[in-house]
Amino acid sequence: MGGIAGVAALGTAGFVQDDVTNVGMVYATGGLGDNSFNDMAHQGVQNAADEYDVAFTNAEPGTPSEVANLQQRFAQSSSPDYDLLCCIGFVQQEPLRRNAERFPDQRFMVVDTTVDADNVASYTFREQEGSFQVGHMAGLLTQMEFSAGAGETNDDAVVGFVGGREVPLIEKFEAGYKAGVAHADEDIEVRTAYAGAWNDPAQGQEIALSMYNEGADVVYHAAGGTGSGVFQAAQEVGRFAIGVDADQSESLPEYADVILASMVKRVDRAVFRSIESVVDDEFDGATNVLGLERDGVAAVYGAELGDAIPESVTESLAASREAIVAGEIEVPTETSEL
Repeated sequence: MGGIAGVAALGTAGFVQDDVTNVGMVYATGGLGDNSFNDMAHQGVQNAADEYDVAFTNAEPGTPSEVANLQQRFAQSSSPDYDLLCCIGFVQQEPLRRNAERFPDQRFMVVDTTVDADNVASYTFREQEGSFQVGHMAGLLTQMEFSAGAGETNDDAVVGFVGGREVPLIEKFEAGYKAGVAHADEDIEVRTAYAGAWNDPAQGQEIALSMYNEGADVVYHAAGGTGSGVFQAAQEVGRFAIGVDADQSESLPEYADVILASMVKRVDRAVFRSIESVVDDEFDGATNVLGLERDGVAAVYGAELGDAIPESVTESLAASREAIVAGEIEVPTETSEL
């Protein structure tokens, strides 16, 4: 079950102080400890607490049905009176639309969706752009004889994608990745599967093992905590993987010997910026879109394997990044556009 767990950024743990900027955090289902999306949001509020007089309280919904109640509990609180509620994940959208209207004096921010209200700052990302970059890399490497760390490529030009749940947001990751692979070579095969869960490493491992056994050299995941199973599978068979949201070669260092790169999504910056706007009394209920150009997403090479990636590949990725930013490459957001 989900619930509210008090975390004081200042003073004694478990006590939120009224003389600081108080922030409520409602995370995406899947919870903290995913070493990915939720943990990046948590890093953002921690960074704000380090920089400013900020105290925060975490709430982790166990199911989507708990989100509305958690939002309401924060908004109704008077001890403390929360200066900002951060709503993490697309599942927050519908409850937040209702709660933003019900509590017009409460400031909210939301990640991965938009709510058109003066008291809601929305932050979305061009995940397809960063996914294009890692797809481009995977497509180039699968055509090469390449070995590094615990992995090596085989003779098949095959790569894979593992999604968490099959929703429009994750389709942006898939579409961008496939477009990037095709940019390297349209004849490369891309295997795709969805785990149906955000926190099921065993399922992620089973899906990825099937892909590797069918010739995949590299598997990219956009599956939250499920993705650690992809890394386990990569180590088991001696192939490669690509992380998501955080630099997972750093957040999951035990898998750094198979993680070529991560498609980092700066959720931490979105959370930090929204809190900073409240601290500076500059909060604006607007939509902020972060892509490659604003460093909202990026292909970050793995801490252990990055130096082994051939210069021809890194130069090609630098060129495709420049072309995307310049508008010369238009990256699709839906697989139907491929």
